[in-house]
Amino acid sequence: NATISIVRTQTDGNGAIGFEQARQIVIDTVRALAAKRAIERVPLDQAHGRNLAASITADRDYPALRRSLRDGFAVKLKDVPGTLNVRGEVRAGEEQKSALQDGEALEIMTGAPVPDEAEAVVMVEHVTRVTGPDGRAQVKIERGAELQQFINARGSEALQGSVLLQPGTRLDASHIATLAMTGHTSVPVCAKPAVAILSTGDEIVEVSDAPAPHQIRNSNTCMLAALVSTTGGIPHILPVARDKPEALRPLLERGLEFDMLLISGGVSAGRYDLVKPMLRELGTEFRFEQVRIQPGGPVAFGTRAGKPVFGLPGNPGSTLITFQLFGQAALELLAGETEPILPLLSARFEAPFRHRRGLTRFLPARLSGDGQQLRHLPWQGSSDIPALSRANAFLVADHDRETWDTGDLIRVMAKL
Repeated sequence: NATISIVRTQTDGNGAIGFEQARQIVIDTVRALAAKRAIERVPLDQAHGRNLAASITADRDYPALRRSLRDGFAVKLKDVPGTLNVRGEVRAGEEQKSALQDGEALEIMTGAPVPDEAEAVVMVEHVTRVTGPDGRAQVKIERGAELQQFINARGSEALQGSVLLQPGTRLDASHIATLAMTGHTSVPVCAKPAVAILSTGDEIVEVSDAPAPHQIRNSNTCMLAALVSTTGGIPHILPVARDKPEALRPLLERGLEFDMLLISGGVSAGRYDLVKPMLRELGTEFRFEQVRIQPGGPVAFGTRAGKPVFGLPGNPGSTLITFQLFGQAALELLAGETEPILPLLSARFEAPFRHRRGLTRFLPARLSGDGQQLRHLPWQGSSDIPALSRANAFLVADHDRETWDTGDLIRVMAKL
């Protein structure tokens, strides 16, 4: 896997910038805005996927005593190889037995406490059980052992007071286990940002409506709401804004009251693309308004009253890709993450591929063969939702390369 590490600073004659630079602008801007985040405490069973708001430290040494890493026999090094009397056994959850004497072996189970005098554990597979002359159980060990062999020393995993989890960590299953291990029944996390979602356009009708041939159902708000929820925000869908100033302005004003505003449609240069001019009237300061990508080139990003505002192109493919490239990073920062990354994989083409130079293109594709093989999916452009649904990734065709042969590597962005 690879992440973007190069930021290009060139702009073309129209003021468009590369997507790496645009993404970095979003990250730098929103990181400063997100310096002060609201914090709440949630039960442990509701913490998965949330961003930690405080350090978590070890409440004791882990492990709290020496314990065995294998089923076997605890021994002293000077006694092996040799035949040893079996003093008894100890299981996980039992307290330590009395001191181990010379010439003795203690049968021990994985996770059980190791006596202080024992210097190694010999795996049960490497011993032979025998009976001594006096009828006592013995083990015959024909090989030596190394100091601390198969012994997990006290504090070897973590020392009391050491930091186990840093603020900003997005809690996965292993982090939940860490919290449970250290006795946390509730967790301080960053509050989820409230994200307003606004679709614009006279052609849009509700999902439940039967559209006329010149109309489309409002798929973008449903898609963006799903993306916001997955990324750690709380989506708030606003009514559709029609392409009239008197209809658009009050909905923009309402959307700007939330922690972040996502607008789909109305950001190009047409007569009825009113979003950017009206956002300027409402005090939005844009950081960029054009990115050298396809689809999604007219994407715009700005801030107003310390809140991020995104104008995403209205075709669903453009909306999805620009959210993944830019909106997701902003929302992750608002939700408490400190280092949002764009994970890009590498895969090999199953067939030759070409595109026109000049723009970085994100095109629907299908990964197979354990994610190593890539097939470009035909589509009719960024309005082609069926093609998007068939894809599980987007190939990233660099702006300065035209052709790829079968077997050539190309960057791939997984689909959210």
